[in-house]
Amino acid sequence: MASVTYFVVLPFVRDEEGYLVPQEAIEVQSAATTKSKATSLAGSKAGAVAFSRTGDRSQGEFEPAVVIARHGETPDDLE
Repeated sequence: MASVTYFVVLPFVRDEEGYLVPQEAIEVQSAATTKSKATSLAGSKAGAVAFSRTGDRSQGEFEPAVVIARHGETPDDLE
């Protein structure tokens, strides 16, 4: 199968101890949509990261994620 780029937004919330924890990733259609979705989610969550991944999902082979945008509070160690 050919290589495909997936665009994803990962929202974060704070748990009872105050740690940032990821919620379910949301796949979207484009880089522009990831930016606006991350901005929107950061208004109701602790923060959100928009990123892309390129690879072959059927083979489970992906290049490293590319961060498109960060909004609000996000972990420093996502790179």
